[in-house]
Amino acid sequence: MTRGRIGSMLFSLFAWTVVLVVAFPLIWMILTSLKPQTELFRIPPTFWPQSVTFEHYIRLLVDTPFLLYMRNSIIVAIGTTVLVIVVATLGAHSLVRFRYPGREFLAQAVLFTYLLPSVVLIIPLYLLMVWLGVANTLFSLVLAYTTFALPYALWLLRSFMAGIPDDLEAAAMVDGATRMGAFVDIILPQALPGIISTSLFTMILAWNEYLFALVLVNTDSARPLTTGVMTMLVSSFNIEWSLLMAASVMMSVPLIIAFTFLSKYLTRGFGAGAVKG
Repeated sequence: MTRGRIGSMLFSLFAWTVVLVVAFPLIWMILTSLKPQTELFRIPPTFWPQSVTFEHYIRLLVDTPFLLYMRNSIIVAIGTTVLVIVVATLGAHSLVRFRYPGREFLAQAVLFTYLLPSVVLIIPLYLLMVWLGVANTLFSLVLAYTTFALPYALWLLRSFMAGIPDDLEAAAMVDGATRMGAFVDIILPQALPGIISTSLFTMILAWNEYLFALVLVNTDSARPLTTGVMTMLVSSFNIEWSLLMAASVMMSVPLIIAFTFLSKYLTRGFGAGAVKG
């Protein structure tokens, strides 16, 4: 056996060890959600369930408002993603293609807002939502999530837009296309991998956000999953571990599905954003 083959085997062993260590909490969460209630606090604990049960998932879907919280999270995540991508795509194209006074200052100001801790914006945002009359609504969460997702999306899409040659848009306009027509027919298809990558990251930010949802929403009808599950299953005197593990698995399913179907666009997006020319 050659030295190179031994090195490759050792590297593979190290890589799989890291993967297993990182994935262990997810594996434990899934296995715990399938254990009967009597096995959860058994000493010594068992890794594999002695008998598989789906009673926790049935209780979660039937006896709790989990589906309402999931609907709210889906609405907020999709609404935030659509709003952020529309504004960020047009803004990134403006910062890359047009020359106007204050362009670089505007780009740096947007980056500065992204560097601010999100906790600094909670009180101003809450007062703004109350003044607008949209407090305790899903729309308030969409607006709040946009404040910290938009700067990130704008800078990410700016790198993708910079990698698209100017000649393509100029050739389309020479052939009779309008500025907006060239943007829709030429720029958007070229930037599609970057747009999908940015959409995925924005959706994850909106799906997992907890602090803004905790402060801005105080009614069950508008709670997303992050705060709804904690309010429903965690109290000062008791934690429903079985239902909490089942809820955690259910919360992870949409993101896993999104990554599964969009992974090829995500890889292409990384490559497209890393090369300019």
